[in-house]
Amino acid sequence: MKRAVVVGITGGTGSGKSTVAKEIFKSLPEKNILIIQQDAYYKKQSHLSMEKRINTNYDHPLAFDTELLIDHLNKLISFQPIEKPIYDFSIHDRKKETVRVEPREIIILEGIMLLEDSRLRDLLDIKIFVDTDPDVRILRRIKRDIRDRGRTLESVVNQYLSTVKPAHNQFIEPTKKYADIIIPEGGYNKVAIDIMAAKVRSVVTNAENRYINY
Repeated sequence: MKRAVVVGITGGTGSGKSTVAKEIFKSLPEKNILIIQQDAYYKKQSHLSMEKRINTNYDHPLAFDTELLIDHLNKLISFQPIEKPIYDFSIHDRKKETVRVEPREIIILEGIMLLEDSRLRDLLDIKIFVDTDPDVRILRRIKRDIRDRGRTLESVVNQYLSTVKPAHNQFIEPTKKYADIIIPEGGYNKVAIDIMAAKVRSVVTNAENRYINY
């Protein structure tokens, strides 16, 4: 049976995961590739007060609805469409609306906890860890959270020190050992991105040949 190829791109907050994912995406025909962000799969929090939502540790594995992500990924791998959730960071909860995602031959899955869960890890054909200096990562996170998520500088720094940094050391950094390739400096490493894009193309070609021969 024909199976989609899944490329997992992980690393700490602000490491450049999204940039690497977008660069690989741009290097391949759009009709054959899609990107799924793990951030869309934060758990529903409508049953919690705003104060409790704000204080949720979003850098912990339990913050994610991994069961739903695995279910959706399995469907996409089998060339079935999904209804992907939309997470609204301004209210710390999912929106009622969803986005229909049609299957493609290549799935890029991007997120901080992709290699932490063995069930999710086993679905990835290529596992990439983006490794960037912590000082660079925190500066990028500050800019992103203030610009895109309506946070204050104080709240971003407090969150980083209280939950983000400890979670990175406990849950993310140790998963580097599961990666097939480690990319230093994220989206600025054009050589590594070009190599990975070529690797993805070769994996897809080999899969298509196996399917035809079968």
